[in-house]
Amino acid sequence: MLRKNKLIIISVLFLIFVISVFLTRFYENRLIKKNIIWGITFSPKRAETFGLNWKRVYQKILSDLRVKKLRLSAYWPEIEKKKGVYDFSDLDWQIEKAENNNASIILAIGMKLPGWPECHLPKWAKEIPKKKQEEELLKLITKIVNRYKDNSSIKYWQVENEPFLSHFGLCPNLDRKFFEKELLLVKKLDKRKIIVTESGELSSWLGGAHYGDILGITMYRVVWNKYFKYFRYPWSPIIYHLKANLIKKLTGIKKIIVVELQAEPWSPNLLSNTSLEKQLKIMNLKKFQNTIKYAQRTGFNEFYLWGVEWWYWLKNNDHPEIWNEAKKLFAQ
Repeated sequence: MLRKNKLIIISVLFLIFVISVFLTRFYENRLIKKNIIWGITFSPKRAETFGLNWKRVYQKILSDLRVKKLRLSAYWPEIEKKKGVYDFSDLDWQIEKAENNNASIILAIGMKLPGWPECHLPKWAKEIPKKKQEEELLKLITKIVNRYKDNSSIKYWQVENEPFLSHFGLCPNLDRKFFEKELLLVKKLDKRKIIVTESGELSSWLGGAHYGDILGITMYRVVWNKYFKYFRYPWSPIIYHLKANLIKKLTGIKKIIVVELQAEPWSPNLLSNTSLEKQLKIMNLKKFQNTIKYAQRTGFNEFYLWGVEWWYWLKNNDHPEIWNEAKKLFAQ
């Protein structure tokens, strides 16, 4: 009798599990949007780590992939290599090419911007006291916003990158008061909406939703750390949808987008120092396609993919599959 009761309980639990999986998938399929906006994040620095000519990569992104939504970064070390001497030529070139191809831009500004080591400071700025460093950064932000505020191709400012995720990257802990100063400065200089970004997996999203006009989140499926090595987040796409709805109700924020959708391998070393075989084991065409399907079932309608420099490098190394698959997204 006891054994029979156990079997009944197991059967009922299994039935509940099957029904919940079915209902979740049914609901996720209903979340798929017909007109999803696809864009990319581009970094000249990342292109160069693969030994690529970054300008050629960027031009191919615009002419071959036909990307119309870009997230670019105003990296401090590239703009102000020497204190007080500003060189905007590379960023001007990127923005001009985007404008010529009718592409719109999210421009990330600040010290913490996309890409390792996360916090990007020129050498001279690392050697001055924190207060003076902050003053110099505010000067830089002022120059950037004033330079580009009349450019219609820039749709949004992104102030800092994942500012509340202080335990990742070579960065100091967040100084909330200084972050508020940055936001107030940008709002004073220009009326465009500001995106504040959060880790999609490692944060509550409340900080970004509180400070930003738009909340931008990351979406990573397979990550690596020294404790667990490779780790796949186990949850269903519907979790992102439910969390977004909750955050909207709690904070009143209207728009949430995915500013960084993982579309390249996560490696403990530079990808350029990782064997091609290992790279393709972590991320390949099938996994790329599955990532896109996963993203489509989250209910979001705007995604910026991370990894375009790697796709181009693969293409140059006789693996054009992901580059060609990505073309289909941007042709929609």
